Amino acid sequence: MSHIFPRHTAVKPPVAARGDGAYIIDEAGKRYLDASGGAAVSCLGHSDAAVTEAIKAQLDKIAFAHTSFFTSEAAERLADKLIAHAPEGLDRVYLVSGGSEATEAALKLARQYHLERGEPQRAHFIARLQSYHGNTIGALSAGGNMWRREPFEPMLVKMSHIDPCYAYRGRQEGESVEDYGQRVANALEAEILRVGPEKVAAFIAEPVVGATLGAVPSVPGYFRRIREICDKYGVLLILDEVMCGMGRTGHLYACEADGIAPDILCIAKGLGAGYQPIGAMLCSKAIYEAIEQGSGFFQHGHTYIGHPAAAAAAGAVLSRLTDDGLVERCRTMGEKLDAALRDRFGQHPHIGDIRGRGLFRGLELVADRETKEPFDPALKINAKLKKEAFARGLICYPMGGTIDGRRGDHVLLAPPFIIEDAQIGEITEKLSGALEAVLAA
Repeated sequence: MSHIFPRHTAVKPPVAARGDGAYIIDEAGKRYLDASGGAAVSCLGHSDAAVTEAIKAQLDKIAFAHTSFFTSEAAERLADKLIAHAPEGLDRVYLVSGGSEATEAALKLARQYHLERGEPQRAHFIARLQSYHGNTIGALSAGGNMWRREPFEPMLVKMSHIDPCYAYRGRQEGESVEDYGQRVANALEAEILRVGPEKVAAFIAEPVVGATLGAVPSVPGYFRRIREICDKYGVLLILDEVMCGMGRTGHLYACEADGIAPDILCIAKGLGAGYQPIGAMLCSKAIYEAIEQGSGFFQHGHTYIGHPAAAAAAGAVLSRLTDDGLVERCRTMGEKLDAALRDRFGQHPHIGDIRGRGLFRGLELVADRETKEPFDPALKINAKLKKEAFARGLICYPMGGTIDGRRGDHVLLAPPFIIEDAQIGEITEKLSGALEAVLAA
């Protein structure tokens, strides 16, 4: 009998015994192609020698030193490299242990920034529906996934939520892609004015929406307009790249594709590639200086922030991504994956949309391709697809509630950047077989 508290009490998962490149092998010897990187985490696969050696070398020096007393060489090197490649204006790195922690740190830093500048009335945050920013209370409050929010609604911080940039379902007939992007971006200005510009602290969004929408990028011009609106009203722009960042979309930082820079940026998942739990919040020089010249103390912190072994792992991951060409490889292999998905599913009667960037791809499942009518949620298509694919040795990331937190199904794919051509074929073959089995049941 296990004493582990599992994610689902009715599910007894197999024991992961070994990693081999893009595969996880269970204790019975069965191989699973990790086509979702867990939750878009394992960008280097499961047996990268350079990363494991970096961790071992750090452990031989020192495993842990609390940041209220020390910094470490590993943390300093990692921060330097992150900033060297960061969007213009970002200057400081606050290391944490995961994505939700990065979001919490970003929200609290935004609030404290305004306090330090003598604007205590700026305490309101605006986010988007169908977004996901983490499971801690502040992060969950910012998130727009109704299913995840509902049980904890009485505990959540009051925030505004505007519509996402979701052209497949939001663009009106006859509306150009560019006009659609401007229209949904302008909803931010309308909400700022409704709340009162002097009260709004920040707007938070994912450059490419991950788990909740299924790899939905913004349309051209959307984030440029968002940046203009934030600047106009003195509102900070927080970009959540926890899932879509660190090369996943074919750019080290996902916002590079949109031609903008945020005031605060959150990363995690691919930063540690699963080898250690780590995340980071990056902020602009102006925000840091407001703290430095004010109280001098960011009123936040966790025990394991700046953990030397985790920082060493992330430093090795970042070197693999930037120095060994794996971000460029992600872009190239992403184009191949997209082509393979479109070849196999482009005319499928129950695939309404194929989208994404780099090795971050989503397929939206529909009952009717022409009308975009979703499947009845009671059918639990996404859960059945996950189970069927797993049985065939394919790990993918299907989710429900794509449209409004209740209706809609999609499957997210985020394979390792080391994926080979043959494995792209394996993904499409096994996913196709699993989908047909679910639809035929």
